[in-house]
Amino acid sequence: MSDATETDERIKEISRLRQALIRPELGGIVGTVAVFTLFALFAWDSGMFQSQGVLNWTIVSAQFMIIAVGACLLMIAGEFDLSVGSMIGFAGMMIAVFGVVLALPMWLAILITFAICLALGALNGWIVIRTGLPSFIVTLAFLFILRGFTIYIPQTIERKTIIGGIRDAAEGDWLAPIFGGKIGQPIFQWLGDAGVIAVFERGSRTGEPVVDGIPMLIVWAIILVIFGHVLLTRTRFGNWIFAAGGDPEAARNSGVPVNRVKVLMFMFTAFCATVFAVCQVMEFGSAGADRGLLKEFEAIIAVVIGGALLTGGYGSVLGAALGALIFGVVQQGLFFAGVESSLFRVFLGIILLAAVILNTYIRRLITGER
Repeated sequence: MSDATETDERIKEISRLRQALIRPELGGIVGTVAVFTLFALFAWDSGMFQSQGVLNWTIVSAQFMIIAVGACLLMIAGEFDLSVGSMIGFAGMMIAVFGVVLALPMWLAILITFAICLALGALNGWIVIRTGLPSFIVTLAFLFILRGFTIYIPQTIERKTIIGGIRDAAEGDWLAPIFGGKIGQPIFQWLGDAGVIAVFERGSRTGEPVVDGIPMLIVWAIILVIFGHVLLTRTRFGNWIFAAGGDPEAARNSGVPVNRVKVLMFMFTAFCATVFAVCQVMEFGSAGADRGLLKEFEAIIAVVIGGALLTGGYGSVLGAALGALIFGVVQQGLFFAGVESSLFRVFLGIILLAAVILNTYIRRLITGER
């Protein structure tokens, strides 16, 4: 009797270890700890972990995070969207055209842009569902189509590929600050007065904190991560996403509306790209035809680092957020550590390869394959 009890306990211990190993966030957690440890050792005195430095890599991480949330849910549903980067550039240009060139109210320009981009996301999904073509091919086509329009439209209208004046056009608008404003200014002023964070010591801004608020880009990243995590882990629709990517035919036979799930995930990916674009143009005050280049690959890499399988049906929004955090910390950390910034691309390649190898091992652990 005692032998049986001991055996059961050992089985329980092994089961807990296996459960810990197959958590999708495992790779992201390990990578995050490793990256922070590395830069704490080699870039601590560079200002990377002071208020301005923290803000810098947090903003970059938030950029990756926003598009990684959409890419994560879509990949778990078993599809890819390679048009995300072009969608960012296209959405930013549409805001400039509607809000600056056509002089529409900025809130209306933003809403029209969201409507167009969501429709394009739905079109992506519809084509994939109706034709049965791989989403890789369909969205690759849209990558070129949207980038082409992003270059053609401003050249035709304004004879240039950069349209400025967005910040002036957004002056006094009620919706623009939701994407381009800051929150928490009084708190940061108090922290500056208390000596917790650095303040300007010279010039017209003497006494003001170096970091005077949290940009809405970061707020949007947090909101989308929380929304995506709750949707995926706490709702029936989240179960549908896993089912649609894991075994579509079995999911259909169980009553899951697989086609609708996939189309909605394409639309959500387009929504995230548009949020990124609006925040970006509000920050820079202009829209450029080259905005968003390679962002689709960076989003996918962040998701893969976060533990999602390329085959669908497995992944974590929190893992994708950690993957985005790793990107932001490394990109800015290389600068603070005095390393050539071009090596960031080398890091992307290495981390992608390592993540795919780890995820392949996890898939075999889950399925029992050898």
